Amino acid sequence: MIPRSAVSGLFAAVVLALSVAAAACAPAAPDVALSPVADEGRDIARGSGCAACHGRNGEGGVGPSWKGLAGSTVTFTDSTSAVVDAEYLAASILEPSAKLREGFAITMPENNLSEEEVAKIVAYIEELR
Repeated sequence: MIPRSAVSGLFAAVVLALSVAAAACAPAAPDVALSPVADEGRDIARGSGCAACHGRNGEGGVGPSWKGLAGSTVTFTDSTSAVVDAEYLAASILEPSAKLREGFAITMPENNLSEEEVAKIVAYIEELR
């Protein structure tokens, strides 16, 4: 018998692999005009694997959409909620498991992004309105 934790981990890995494959095959939406800092943030997000779950242009997928996220209110699995601001975005990127979004079964993986890279990704998310 296979342990339940192994099945759960395998399922998460398969979903992530399928998401990456789908993102690679899907036609890219046209890029939006961004500030230089947000443009760098988009490139960092794409190069760091964020786009595999959040979409090539922040449109979402396995992970939540970044379009229109800044300024919105999100609900967490513990039934609390928060307005999405730069502080929340940075904290969520730096410590992905601290607050889990309701409706998303896959936990965001830890990353090795610097605070400067995170700030640029936050600028990108804030410009995706």
